[in-house]
Amino acid sequence: MPEDVTRRLGYRLKGAAAALRGAMDKALRTHGLTVPQYACLELLDQQPGLSNADLARGTFVTRQSMNVVLRGLEGEGLITRPATSDHGRALPARLTDAGQHRLDQARSAVYSIDQRLTEAIPEHRRAQFLDDLDRAAAAVAESQR
Repeated sequence: MPEDVTRRLGYRLKGAAAALRGAMDKALRTHGLTVPQYACLELLDQQPGLSNADLARGTFVTRQSMNVVLRGLEGEGLITRPATSDHGRALPARLTDAGQHRLDQARSAVYSIDQRLTEAIPEHRRAQFLDDLDRAAAAVAESQR
Protein backbone atom coordinates (compact mmCIF):
# COMPACT_ATOMS: atom_id res chain seq x y z
CA MET A 1 0.00 0.00 0.00
CA PRO A 2 1.42 3.44 -0.91
CA GLU A 3 2.39 5.91 1.78
CA ASP A 4 -0.36 8.28 2.97
CA VAL A 5 0.14 11.37 0.79
CA THR A 6 -1.19 13.63 3.55
CA ARG A 7 1.89 12.76 5.61
CA ARG A 8 4.31 14.02 2.92
CA LEU A 9 6.13 17.32 3.37
CA GLY A 10 5.13 18.69 -0.03
CA TYR A 11 1.46 18.04 0.69
CA ARG A 12 1.69 19.82 4.04
CA LEU A 13 3.54 22.79 2.51
CA LYS A 14 0.90 23.08 -0.19
CA GLY A 15 -1.82 23.02 2.47
CA ALA A 16 -0.11 25.79 4.46
CA ALA A 17 0.39 27.85 1.29
CA ALA A 18 -3.27 27.39 0.31
CA ALA A 19 -4.44 28.49 3.77
CA LEU A 20 -2.18 31.55 3.64
CA ARG A 21 -3.30 32.45 0.13
CA GLY A 22 -6.97 32.05 1.04
CA ALA A 23 -6.64 34.30 4.09
CA MET A 24 -4.72 36.91 2.09
CA ASP A 25 -7.21 36.79 -0.82
CA LYS A 26 -10.08 37.42 1.58
CA ALA A 27 -8.33 40.24 3.45
CA LEU A 28 -7.07 41.97 0.29
CA ARG A 29 -10.41 41.75 -1.50
CA THR A 30 -11.76 44.39 0.90
CA HIS A 31 -8.95 46.69 -0.27
CA GLY A 32 -9.52 46.02 -3.97
CA LEU A 33 -6.23 44.14 -4.39
CA THR A 34 -5.09 40.66 -5.36
CA VAL A 35 -2.14 38.93 -3.70
CA PRO A 36 0.20 39.60 -6.67
CA GLN A 37 -0.89 43.26 -6.76
CA TYR A 38 -0.28 43.66 -3.04
CA ALA A 39 3.12 41.94 -3.27
CA CYS A 40 4.05 44.24 -6.15
CA LEU A 41 3.09 47.34 -4.16
CA GLU A 42 5.10 46.10 -1.15
CA LEU A 43 8.19 45.54 -3.29
CA LEU A 44 7.87 48.95 -4.95
CA ASP A 45 7.53 50.58 -1.54
CA GLN A 46 10.79 48.94 -0.45
CA GLN A 47 12.62 49.29 -3.76
CA PRO A 48 11.16 51.97 -6.04
CA GLY A 49 12.04 51.65 -9.71
CA LEU A 50 12.05 47.87 -10.00
CA SER A 51 11.50 46.46 -13.48
CA ASN A 52 8.82 44.02 -14.59
CA ALA A 53 11.36 41.16 -14.45
CA ASP A 54 12.51 42.13 -10.93
CA LEU A 55 8.92 42.34 -9.72
CA ALA A 56 8.02 39.01 -11.31
CA ARG A 57 10.90 37.29 -9.52
CA GLY A 58 10.03 38.97 -6.23
CA THR A 59 6.36 38.02 -6.37
CA PHE A 60 6.81 34.48 -7.76
CA VAL A 61 4.88 35.06 -11.00
CA THR A 62 5.91 34.99 -14.65
CA ARG A 63 6.96 38.16 -16.45
CA GLN A 64 3.84 37.91 -18.57
CA SER A 65 1.63 37.72 -15.46
CA MET A 66 3.48 40.63 -13.87
CA ASN A 67 2.91 42.70 -16.98
CA VAL A 68 -0.85 42.15 -16.54
CA VAL A 69 -0.56 43.07 -12.83
CA LEU A 70 1.38 46.24 -13.65
CA ARG A 71 -1.09 47.31 -16.34
CA GLY A 72 -3.93 46.86 -13.84
CA LEU A 73 -2.16 48.84 -11.12
CA GLU A 74 -1.27 51.53 -13.62
CA GLY A 75 -4.87 51.69 -14.83
CA GLU A 76 -6.05 52.25 -11.26
CA GLY A 77 -3.47 55.01 -10.77
CA LEU A 78 -1.56 53.05 -8.10
CA ILE A 79 1.78 52.98 -9.95
CA THR A 80 3.50 54.91 -12.71
CA ARG A 81 5.91 53.74 -15.37
CA PRO A 82 7.61 55.86 -18.01
CA ALA A 83 6.50 55.41 -21.62
CA THR A 84 10.13 54.73 -22.60
CA SER A 85 13.31 53.79 -20.81
CA ASP A 86 16.88 55.00 -20.96
CA HIS A 87 18.06 51.46 -20.13
CA GLY A 88 16.78 49.02 -22.74
CA ARG A 89 13.22 47.77 -22.45
CA ALA A 90 12.89 47.85 -18.66
CA LEU A 91 10.29 50.36 -17.48
CA PRO A 92 10.93 51.13 -13.80
CA ALA A 93 7.73 51.29 -11.76
CA ARG A 94 7.00 53.57 -8.82
CA LEU A 95 4.13 53.93 -6.38
CA THR A 96 1.84 56.91 -6.74
CA ASP A 97 0.39 58.63 -3.68
CA ALA A 98 -2.79 56.62 -4.27
CA GLY A 99 -0.74 53.42 -4.45
CA GLN A 100 1.02 54.25 -1.20
CA HIS A 101 -2.33 54.96 0.45
CA ARG A 102 -3.86 51.67 -0.76
CA LEU A 103 -0.78 49.76 0.38
CA ASP A 104 -0.87 51.39 3.80
CA GLN A 105 -4.52 50.41 4.20
CA ALA A 106 -3.98 46.79 3.13
CA ARG A 107 -0.70 46.25 4.95
CA SER A 108 -2.13 45.88 8.46
CA ALA A 109 -4.52 43.14 7.31
CA VAL A 110 -1.71 41.18 5.68
CA TYR A 111 0.69 41.70 8.58
CA SER A 112 -2.00 40.41 10.94
CA ILE A 113 -2.22 37.19 8.93
CA ASP A 114 1.57 36.90 8.91
CA GLN A 115 1.62 37.41 12.68
CA ARG A 116 -0.85 34.52 13.18
CA LEU A 117 1.31 32.36 10.93
CA THR A 118 4.46 33.32 12.84
CA GLU A 119 2.91 32.71 16.24
CA ALA A 120 1.90 29.19 15.18
CA ILE A 121 5.62 28.27 15.29
CA PRO A 122 7.13 28.26 18.78
CA GLU A 123 9.50 31.21 19.11
CA HIS A 124 12.50 29.03 19.99
CA ARG A 125 12.04 27.10 16.69
CA ARG A 126 11.34 29.97 14.27
CA ALA A 127 14.89 30.68 13.09
CA GLN A 128 15.53 26.98 12.45
CA PHE A 129 12.15 26.61 10.75
CA LEU A 130 12.93 29.49 8.36
CA ASP A 131 16.35 27.99 7.61
CA ASP A 132 14.70 24.62 6.93
CA LEU A 133 12.22 26.21 4.53
CA ASP A 134 15.02 27.98 2.68
CA ARG A 135 17.00 24.73 2.36
CA ALA A 136 13.93 22.83 1.15
CA ALA A 137 13.20 25.48 -1.49
CA ALA A 138 16.84 25.49 -2.62
CA ALA A 139 16.87 21.67 -2.85
CA VAL A 140 13.82 21.66 -5.10
CA ALA A 141 15.11 24.55 -7.21
CA GLU A 142 18.47 22.77 -7.60
CA SER A 143 16.73 19.66 -8.95
CA GLN A 144 15.13 21.76 -11.72
CA ARG A 145 18.41 23.06 -13.16
